[in-house]
Amino acid sequence: MELRQLQYFLKVAQKEHVTRAAEELHVAQSAVSRQIHQLEQELGVDLFMQKGRNLHLTPVGQLFCKRVETILKDLDRSVAEVHEFLDPERGEIRIGFPHSMGTHLIPTIVAEFKQHYPHVRFRFKQGTYSSLIKDVLSAEVDLAFISPCPESSGQLSGDVVMTEELFAILPPGHPLAGESVLRLEQLREEQFVLFSPGYSLRPIVWQACLQAGFTPEIAFEGGETDTIRGLVAAGMGVSLLPEMALFQTGRLQPAQVRISEPQVTRTVGLIYRSDGKLPLVARSFRAFLLTYFKSRQNNTPVGMYEVHPLE
Repeated sequence: MELRQLQYFLKVAQKEHVTRAAEELHVAQSAVSRQIHQLEQELGVDLFMQKGRNLHLTPVGQLFCKRVETILKDLDRSVAEVHEFLDPERGEIRIGFPHSMGTHLIPTIVAEFKQHYPHVRFRFKQGTYSSLIKDVLSAEVDLAFISPCPESSGQLSGDVVMTEELFAILPPGHPLAGESVLRLEQLREEQFVLFSPGYSLRPIVWQACLQAGFTPEIAFEGGETDTIRGLVAAGMGVSLLPEMALFQTGRLQPAQVRISEPQVTRTVGLIYRSDGKLPLVARSFRAFLLTYFKSRQNNTPVGMYEVHPLE
C-alpha cells in the first residue's frame, strides 16, 4: 500500500468522480483508476460502487475512508512539525519552570522573545526540582529553568544564568518589618511557612537556618509562591523567598527585609538534553536567554546583542 494510493482514494471519495479527482490532482484519469484498482485488490474489497455517473463509497469504503483521513491528517501534521523543527522563527517551545519563576520572570522573557520571533508558540509546564529534570530527560519539555542548576551529565547539560538573593518575608505588623536588614538568627523563635519537600527552595531555606544556628519550626507547607506569600502576609509565620517571587500581585502583601547574615542565595540554571536534538526554535530561545541574562549582569539592553540560533 502506497501513500499515493491513499491520497488518490481520498480525493475520489471527496469528489465522487474519478475525472474530477484526476483534474484536481493534476494527473491522468487512468492513473487514478489504476491506483484505486490496485488498492482494492490489495485490500480484497470493493471501496466504491457506481451510482449513475458518480462513485459512492461502499460501507467498508466509508470505514476505510475515516481511517485514511486520520492517517493523512497526522502525516500532514508530522511534516509541519518537521518544518517547524527546522525553522528558528516559527514552531513551538516547550519550557518548564518552578512556581517561583512564574509570576514575573517567565512572562517577562517570553514577551521580550516574542518581539524578535512573534510567530513562535510556547507551551509551559510547572514542576518541582526532580520533576523538571525528568521532564527534560523524557523530552516532555525542550528547556527548563531550575534551581539550583544540577551538574552536567551524560544525559543533561545546563547553564547557570543567574544568582539570586533570598529575602526574609514577614507579616506587615511584625516588629522587624520596618527594618532594612536583619540577621537570620533574629527569626529563630518564629514559625516558618516553607515549600513542601521536593521543592528546591525548601533545602536552601533549611540550610540557611541551620547555618544561623537553629532548626526552623514549620507552621505551614505549600507548593505555590502566592500561597506562601499570602500566609505570611496573613500573620501565619515568616519565610524566605527569592526576589523574583516578591512582585506584588494582590492587596495583602508581606514585608520584605534583606538578610545580612548569612547571605542566602540560589543559582538559577537552564537545562536541556545533552543529545543536541533541540528544535532550532528552542536553540534560538536558549541563545536569547543566555544573552538576556548576560545583559542584565552587564546592565546592557538586550536589544544590543544579536539574537540567533546556537551553532
